[in-house]
Amino acid sequence: MVREFTGNDLGGLRRDVTHFAQENGLTGPVLYRFVLAVHELAINAVRHGGGHGRLDLQRTGDQLRCRISDHGPGMPPARHHNRPARDALSGRGLWLAQHGGDLTWKSDNVGTTVTLIRPVAPPAVDDIQAGPQVS
Repeated sequence: MVREFTGNDLGGLRRDVTHFAQENGLTGPVLYRFVLAVHELAINAVRHGGGHGRLDLQRTGDQLRCRISDHGPGMPPARHHNRPARDALSGRGLWLAQHGGDLTWKSDNVGTTVTLIRPVAPPAVDDIQAGPQVS
């Protein structure tokens, strides 16, 4: 699944990500954390990355790989985010996102690309024989 988004698209984006993740075997708290992580990254792209972004979500073997990119001014080098203070006005999005999978990013003065990788169960033998699914 590849799509461009703005702030007006976030609800539909979240529904699409939920559906895609469910189709690929995520359930319960793991599903919730993954969808929340993608949602928070999309919100960050809208807020800090020029008002819009691009989502590229795919399954590769036994992983869901989500990339969100924007054309904002960039952000600090990748590091582990500690839980923000209760009165902090920012920092919660990346902190929440890191609980949805393996989170990395590349950023410079022309934009940021954040990658979230979440392991999933290997595809069933019938799925492998049927070939890749296009979404």
